Amino acid sequence: MTHTSSHAVRAFKSALRSDRGQAQVEFALVVIFLFILVLSILEMLFFMQTYNVLAESAKEGVRYAIIHGANNSYAAGPTCPCAKIDGLAGPSLAAAEDPTNSYGIVKTFAQYSLHDTTTMTVTVSYPGGDATPANKTPNLVQVVVTYPYHPFFGLGWPTVTVNAAAEGRIMN
Repeated sequence: MTHTSSHAVRAFKSALRSDRGQAQVEFALVVIFLFILVLSILEMLFFMQTYNVLAESAKEGVRYAIIHGANNSYAAGPTCPCAKIDGLAGPSLAAAEDPTNSYGIVKTFAQYSLHDTTTMTVTVSYPGGDATPANKTPNLVQVVVTYPYHPFFGLGWPTVTVNAAAEGRIMN
C-alpha cells in the first residue's frame, strides 16, 4: 500500500465520522414530524367544530319542535314530513322560522358554519310517546343530525360520519 492510498483511506474514514450535515438531517426529520403534528391538531379542531355545529343545529330543531308542538298548523310529527325541522336550508334563520315557508330549521342553522347541508341527514322522532298525536304535550321529541365529515387536509384520512342528537319535552 502506498502512502497516497493510505492517506486517501484515512481521509475517507475521517469523512465518514464527520458530523457535518447531521444538523440538517435532524432538522428535516423534526420539521416533517412537527408539520404532520400541526396539521393533525388543525384537523381535530375542524372536526370538533363540525360536531359542535351539528349539536347546536339539533338543539335548534328540538327547540322549534317543543315550542310549536301540536299547536302549530305546520306541526312536526310522524304524520307530517317535518319540513320545518328537517327541510332544506333557507336563505336566513328568520325565513326558516316563518311558518309560511317550508325551510328546515336545522339545515338553515348549520349552513352558517359553511358546512354542506345537502349531505346532512336530519331525523325527527318521538320516542316513547303516549299522547296522540305524537307531537303533543308531554311527549319527547328527538332530533338526530348525521353528517359525513370529509377531512379538510385530506392526507389519506378517512371520511367519518358524525352524529349529534338533542332531545326535549314538548311544551305546547
